[in-house]
Amino acid sequence: MNILHVVGARPNFMKVAPVYKALQGKGIFCQEIVHTGQHYDINMSDLFFRELGIPDPGINLRVGSESHARQTAAMMERIEPVVLERKPDLLLVYGDVNSTAAATLVCAKLQIPVGHVEAGLRSFDRSMPEEINRVVTDCLADVLFTPSEDGNENLVREGIPEERIFFVGNVMIDTLLQLLPVAGERFQPLTQKFNLREFGLVTLHRPSNVDDDETLFMILDALGEISLELPLIFPVHPRTKQRLRLQTAHLDRRVQMVEPLGYLDFLALEQHAKVVITDSGGIQEETTCLGVPCITVRENTERPVTIRLGTNVLIGRDMDCLKQQVRAILAGKAKKCRLPPLWDGNAAGRIAEVIAAAPWRRSHRSRSISYVEK
Repeated sequence: MNILHVVGARPNFMKVAPVYKALQGKGIFCQEIVHTGQHYDINMSDLFFRELGIPDPGINLRVGSESHARQTAAMMERIEPVVLERKPDLLLVYGDVNSTAAATLVCAKLQIPVGHVEAGLRSFDRSMPEEINRVVTDCLADVLFTPSEDGNENLVREGIPEERIFFVGNVMIDTLLQLLPVAGERFQPLTQKFNLREFGLVTLHRPSNVDDDETLFMILDALGEISLELPLIFPVHPRTKQRLRLQTAHLDRRVQMVEPLGYLDFLALEQHAKVVITDSGGIQEETTCLGVPCITVRENTERPVTIRLGTNVLIGRDMDCLKQQVRAILAGKAKKCRLPPLWDGNAAGRIAEVIAAAPWRRSHRSRSISYVEK
């Protein structure tokens, strides 16, 4: 059975790694990874493959950074001949990036079955490009693997037959639990490199936060105030770096801006941070698993389970609330949390079982699946 994995950005790499290994363990699959090149910086791409212990992509489409329309169009144009040549029995896509929607649309028109890993997540905010990618991908995919029970509820509400939906758990947590001991060994050298004791960790990359100068200035000003009470380390995403050129003067020197980190180094810092301030979806999940307080600078989230059960607090653009939340955490009043169901490190194994049973083969043209996950 020939499986083609399509990835394009850092979060995809953490998701494909455990699935690739679980399918490899079955011994009945021929697999290949296609990298669209949506993230092309070595710290955003190549380093991750090495750290995650999976083969370098057999194909790199090298699309690079562009507008959403141009990037998605280029991906579709370059993926189509690959798919026609490889003739996969199943194409697997991950998450909600442009690569995911582009590959799904190409394969749907070529009548090639698609599986979506991390299906069903919804922010219900169509102004977010990721939300459009989620909806399009889930509508067209043949088999949908959800990380949390709200994903199943969203898909059923949208009219997706329940027989196509499989609640398997969170594959990002598979990777985190597997590599946490290795990451832990890196923490001491990082404390020396960055001169760290107690610290908070910051990541920002959403257009709603970094593309508008007024909003970015407001966030940076709040981070500067917070850093007077808690030093902050801020690995800067390439997108954010472009926007920060005129804004860094407003940051207190206790906000330490550094280049993007590899997965293991970031995980080591994340595990030991007093608080994580972010707008990333995946980091909301990781902090919940680690039990680290998370403050999300967004108006909504597609991962409500991290708020309902986890450590995550949503503050929108209320910088006073951000500062209050940090102070509460430093005062020992962090939110209590518990691990969501099936975030146990075995999600990829469940996905491999479903794929081996091949319900998508029997259902591809009729869109009706006879195999139901119990």
